[in-house]
Formats: sequence, structure tokens, C-alpha cells
Amino acid sequence: MKEHSVLSRRSLLRGAGAITAAVALPRFGKAAAPAISPVMTRLSEYMAAAGDRAIRDEAMALAKQHILDTFTAIISGTQLAPGRFAIAFARAHAGEKIATVAGSNVLCGAIDAAATNGILAHSDETDDYAPMGTHPGSAIVPASLATGEQSGIDGTRFVRAVTLGYDVANRMATVLGGQNFNYLHHKSIHTATGTFGAAAAAACVAGLNAQQMRWVMDYAAQQASGIAVWQRDTDHIEKAYVFAGIPARNGVTAALMVQAGATGVDDVLSGTDNYLDAYMPGASASPLIDQLGERYEIMRTTIKKWTVGGPAQAALDALDALLKRQPFEPDRVQRVVVKLGPRMGSVVDNREMPDICVQHLLAVMLIDKTVSFTAAHDKPRMKDPAVLRQRAKVQLTFDAALEPDIEARQAIVEITLSDGTRLTEHVKTVRGTPDNPMTRDEVVEKARDLVTPVLGGAKTNKLIEMVLSLEKLKSISELRPLLQVS
Repeated sequence: MKEHSVLSRRSLLRGAGAITAAVALPRFGKAAAPAISPVMTRLSEYMAAAGDRAIRDEAMALAKQHILDTFTAIISGTQLAPGRFAIAFARAHAGEKIATVAGSNVLCGAIDAAATNGILAHSDETDDYAPMGTHPGSAIVPASLATGEQSGIDGTRFVRAVTLGYDVANRMATVLGGQNFNYLHHKSIHTATGTFGAAAAAACVAGLNAQQMRWVMDYAAQQASGIAVWQRDTDHIEKAYVFAGIPARNGVTAALMVQAGATGVDDVLSGTDNYLDAYMPGASASPLIDQLGERYEIMRTTIKKWTVGGPAQAALDALDALLKRQPFEPDRVQRVVVKLGPRMGSVVDNREMPDICVQHLLAVMLIDKTVSFTAAHDKPRMKDPAVLRQRAKVQLTFDAALEPDIEARQAIVEITLSDGTRLTEHVKTVRGTPDNPMTRDEVVEKARDLVTPVLGGAKTNKLIEMVLSLEKLKSISELRPLLQVS
């Protein structure tokens, strides 16, 4: 009886094992040799050819402006707490002296330089932003610069790599649902898309082939995570790390690993246990190749006129237009009503950081007639009695009609003067957006204003000139003396 029981249990265990194996084998078998989807085939082939493929003149010109604008964000970021932390951290842990940390005299390895410059680029709200609400340049440009210095590429390849990074990052944002990735799924759309974009750009710099590009996407996917808890950060240090430091670092890591010989899964976006199944079940990868090679995502990305949070841009545009159309002094203002969409408006409603507090920013503009970089980051000024007097006049209201979609950035500003005069301005397209772009001269002036306090006038002018003629550079390392301070 005892022997029978033992045999029965053994038989039962063998049977259970066989059933488990029968269930598991098809799944593992499918994962072992998946087909490469048409999307991944097209994407990887496009990525592999990007470094040698000419891009249209207008895209080339705009890409150089975005690179200049990102360098502007990086260098001006050295004056802010997140940037100071990033440079100190890089200096303390510097190893190889290969790549530039802009706005400093620090050199370090490519991975560390990418992470540091990424944090610098999003030390505040100076950097560009894309249609789905992400900040591509702050991750892609640092990744391209770091790997570009290590590989010794020329300026033309650098611009093409950056352009490819925007193409991949912004299309991935569409795949993942944009800001809803944050709001509904509690993940970080910025980290995810920035990682894929930075990886694509760094891999283009490295000259990887189509097979290697597929592996780069695999290693990017393994790192493309992050949670939306950054929204509770009040010092902007974690936000800078999440938006730009992590993805710049991850992208360079993915590209350098594959360049060094790492192999991986051929298609991380399809087949069993793929990236989309894990992070956005039911999503289609097809937007990744939508008009690829025809529509340059860098041309759909906004360069900010004001160095403040995106949801406050339209409100500042509106008040700026009113002040220019009919100048008035702040003491004549009885009331300011600013209307924003409820989702975007809540982001900038009475925040403790000056550059994302719309009430404070409008009060500053009433006094200064503009909002400079210094004023937007002067936290002690939030307690200045003169500013508080004007801020008390500012009332924020939410209007759903101004937010027809999640990325809408419209604003209406209504001013009532002490004599009863009422002034109104409705901004439907923010200055700097593709539908209302900044001119080349405006981008240059922004760079000059923000970079000169760090580098000095002569070096700033040379840097601007060199970036706007990157196609003439034989080596991207020629930028180093102009990006750094002694």
C-alpha cells in the first residue's frame, strides 16, 4: 500500500510535469525564434542607413536650431540646482576623459557625460518639447554628443543622428499614447520615449547595421521604464534625471553594448512578452514607420520662447501681446483673468516653483514687461511684496473648450484696468510651435541671452556660429572648447 502510494505520487508528479512542459514549450518555442515584423524590418533598415542619408534642407536647418537650443538649455542649466548637482556628481565619479560636460571643465566617459548633460538640459523648462508632450532634445542631443566624441564623427553625421533620434522618440510617444502614459498608467512617457530616441541617435553615430539596430531597440526596451512619481518632485532634480538623464544614459548604454558585441532579441516590439505587451497592451507599433523618411519629427517639435513650463507659454504670449498692443503700468491693472484648459492649467496652478507657476509668472511680466531666464528662476522673488501685490490680481480659471485634446496649449488672458477698460487676447498657437515658429534670429537671441552669462560673449557667438554650420565640422570634438569653461 505504501509502495503504491509512492508510485502514485511519482506518477502524478511526472504527469504534472509533462502537462507543465506541454503548456510551456510552445510559448518558449515561439519566443526562441520569432519572425521579425514588417515594422521592425522597415524601422531597423531606416535607422541603419540614417547616418549616410541626406535630409531635406529645411529639416537640416531646423535640426541645427534644435541642437543650438538644447546646448542653450544645457549651458544655462549650470546655473540651477539640478545642473550644479549633476556637474558635482560627474566630477566626483569621472573616469575616462572622453566626452564633454558642457558648461564645466569636466571630461568623463560617454555614458556619464550623456547622463550629466541630460540632467543639465532639463534643469528647468528651457528645452524643446514634442507634440505628445515629451522633451526629446534633452536626451537625444546629449547622447549624440557623447557617442559622437567617442567615435570621432563629423558634424553632418551628428545632425543626422539627432534627427533620427527625434523620428524614433516622437513616433514611440504616439505608440504609447503620449501623456496618457503618465496620467492613466502612472508611467513616465519622457523616460520611455527619450530612451528609444537616444538609443537610435547613439546607434546611428556608431554606424550600426540593421541587425544591430534591432538589438539596440531590444536593449533600449529593457531600460525604457520609469514611473510618474516625478510629478511630486518640487526641486526639479528627479524630474531632470527622469526626463533626460536616464534616457540619455540608457540610449548610449544600449548602443555601446551592441557596438561591443552584445546580441539580443530581433524584435522586441512583437512576439511573446514584447515591450508593448508589458507597457501598453493592445498598442500597435505601426506609427513607428508612418511616413518615415517623409515626415521629420524634429520639424513638429516646439522650441520655447519662454524658459518656463509648457502650459504657461500661451498665457505669457497673450499678456506679452496685450502689453505691446496697449502698454500699461501694473498699478493700473485691477484684475487679470487667465483661462487655461483644466488638465494643462492644473500643472501650472499656484505651484511652488516659479517657472511653472502661471500666477507668479504673469505678475512678474506685469512688472518687468517680460519674463527673463533669471526672473523665471528667482524663487525668493515669489515672496517679494511687489510681486505678491500683482499676483493677488491674477485669477486662473479652467475652460474645457481651450483643451480639445490632451496636448492643447491655448490661453485667454483678460485684463481689466482701473478705468474700466477691458483688454482680451486669445492665443491659439504658442510662439515656437510648428504652426507659429520662432525665427532663426529669435532662436539665436535666446541662445545669446542664456549662454553669455556662463561662457562670455565672444565664446557664445563662436558657438552659435559653429552650431549653425555643423555640416562644415570635420569632427564634433571641435565643439568642446566652445562648450566648456576653463
